[in-house]
Amino acid sequence: MKTATLAIISCLAFTSASVLAQDTKKPISATMEGNIFKPTKVPATAERVGQLKVPTGFTITKFAENLNKPRMLAVHTDGTVYVTDRDKGTVTMLRDTNKDGKSDQQKVVATKDKMHGIALRDNKAYLVTVNEIYTADINKDGTLGQLKMIADKLPDGGQHANRTIEFGPDGMLYVSVGSTCNACEETSKESATILQMKPDGSGRRVYAKGLRNTIGFDWHPQTKEFWGFDHGIDWLGDDVHEEELNKLEDGGDYGWPYVYENGKANLADEPPMGMSWEEYAKKTKFPALTYTAHSAPLDMIFYKGSQFPKEFQGDAIVTLHGSWNRKEPSGYKVVRVRFENGKPAKVEDLVTGFLLNGNKEQFGRVVGLAHHQDGSILISDDDNGVVYRLAYTGKK
Repeated sequence: MKTATLAIISCLAFTSASVLAQDTKKPISATMEGNIFKPTKVPATAERVGQLKVPTGFTITKFAENLNKPRMLAVHTDGTVYVTDRDKGTVTMLRDTNKDGKSDQQKVVATKDKMHGIALRDNKAYLVTVNEIYTADINKDGTLGQLKMIADKLPDGGQHANRTIEFGPDGMLYVSVGSTCNACEETSKESATILQMKPDGSGRRVYAKGLRNTIGFDWHPQTKEFWGFDHGIDWLGDDVHEEELNKLEDGGDYGWPYVYENGKANLADEPPMGMSWEEYAKKTKFPALTYTAHSAPLDMIFYKGSQFPKEFQGDAIVTLHGSWNRKEPSGYKVVRVRFENGKPAKVEDLVTGFLLNGNKEQFGRVVGLAHHQDGSILISDDDNGVVYRLAYTGKK
């Protein structure tokens, strides 16, 4: 098969096909080309987990399993772990009561349709669905109180419905709202943005725009600068467009859907707002670093714990969920972004080995990240229902 429509190819698994696709909403590119390749999922057995590759001195083990499709993670000051599942709309509490590095308590503590992002602050949980933001008190036993809505009427999800939420150093609440499509002119000014608001939901405004889907974002612990990893446009080819690590600035326009990477034009009948492509590109912010196309960066955190070697301080950890729009798969791993003098310099593998059998099989698609109480890092996998624990046990 050389060509196919999206409706047909969306159901293919473990196949590679050259395809032509067309966006459903006022396309920026009339015709786009790409490939489909989905490694077959296999169980996360002890043997497979044991062959995961991590740097010398590190170990990776299962912290919790049988969690359906765990997504975003947050850890309370008492060590209680919370994980969302947008498929079921739940928040599950995980506890390691005997401190052996593995959860021995699991309990669903909240349910709301399509719940995804979570943030904790001042003994409250903040949770975001596709269209609403809720808050709830955290009880002494780790359960959550009644959900109270603080914001609503977020744009409909469309292609990117997985909202994420976090507090900045300024005490403001930041929410990522992905685009409704691959590449189109949005009807809502809040789509393809990062929103900023007060903790009670008031004062809501667009902080940054032109961001296709920046699920993972965080603030550098030393510089306090705001960084996020954006998803590139699909169907531009195996190596285009690359994933973009952006320094997110108030009022910044990051180009989507009109320009990408360092000002490349996403071809259309005419440039936006009557400008030339060059004129529009000059108004946008270019990425500080790019990475292999279609790797699908999901969560991103700067390491702030004390367990890892000191050189991890100020570096970012990123989950790459893995490609589907590529002949040879990319992603399916956890990486470390080294920062030098407060700026991203290079990307290195941190956890690899989820791809097996010549990349034809996979047993993990990593998603959420969180610092555990002991300084280790928790990593969720929404394909096999596992939360992993990455710990450092070597000499510092």
